[in-house]
Amino acid sequence: MDGAFLALVVIVVVALIFDYTNGFHDAANSIAVAVSTKALTPRVALALAAVMNLIGALLSTAVAKTVGEGIIDPPEGGNGLEIVFAALVGAITWNLITWYYGLPSSSSHALIGGLIGAALAAAHSVKWMGILDKVIIPMIVSPLVGFGLGYLFMLALLWSFRRANAHKANRGFRYAQIVSSATMALGHGMQDAQKTMGIITLALYTAGEIDTFEVPLWVILAAALAISAGTYAGGFRIIRTMGRRIIQLTPAGGFAAQTVASGVMVTTATVFAVPVSTTHITTTSIMGVGSTRRLSAVRWGVAGNIVVAWVVTLPAAAAVAALAFIVTDFIVG
Repeated sequence: MDGAFLALVVIVVVALIFDYTNGFHDAANSIAVAVSTKALTPRVALALAAVMNLIGALLSTAVAKTVGEGIIDPPEGGNGLEIVFAALVGAITWNLITWYYGLPSSSSHALIGGLIGAALAAAHSVKWMGILDKVIIPMIVSPLVGFGLGYLFMLALLWSFRRANAHKANRGFRYAQIVSSATMALGHGMQDAQKTMGIITLALYTAGEIDTFEVPLWVILAAALAISAGTYAGGFRIIRTMGRRIIQLTPAGGFAAQTVASGVMVTTATVFAVPVSTTHITTTSIMGVGSTRRLSAVRWGVAGNIVVAWVVTLPAAAAVAALAFIVTDFIVG
């Protein structure tokens, strides 16, 4: 086994580790609300999320191609695999830091930030217009869409069920949340598992193992299984933040937030092929739904801490990845 092939194997393993951390870091996105409203128990919710993440990951590779080709030029030469490796180190490190502190930051933006930081440290070209179109604009727009649609959809539900028996309505919405939780997890698989597929495919292309940027079947299956395993492992620190600390939702509110968030995720993955943050969309949907009670019902201090984590994710992951590249390049060189 030569050094280049061994390096490729290491990168694939590290990418799947990132995918696993993505699963337990972002498990809260699809189940926190259902758990907080007691529609599902934590373990049942995690099992449902794991299965639907697996299915979602198998449905499309459009986002994978965006991540693999649209952020940096596919690196060539001796330090190409080092760039990919350093990007993964940056993303994993930031995932673990935010998981430890219970902050629902974006694994997607951690990976993209890692790619940018490693590429800059290697003096490799970055597709800044692609980042603007595929990352920055969706990063700003998607939370606003999540908040606005969450607010409007909840108002529509309140008006539609204004004369309904509260007990029966809540019971019905708890059942509906099982479907919305499953759809959320499906959208998460369509978004986040594909980002790992993209990074592995980028490594394979860089190493000359594939001639065109098409995601191999084994990569799809491996990424799907890794994120599902990570999802089932759970992320209870972040579940508490999203399920209770932002606002305590009713079953109707939980259904509204999950329905809006899953709709945005599936649409962006299938129609626009942009790697949006499932965390951003889910959190702002919860805020939008909660705001229908009154603006003060949302714990804006907690929300503010989450927004700070969003803002610093790209540069923080980029900085760690740049440092990882420098260290790796020194060791290899």
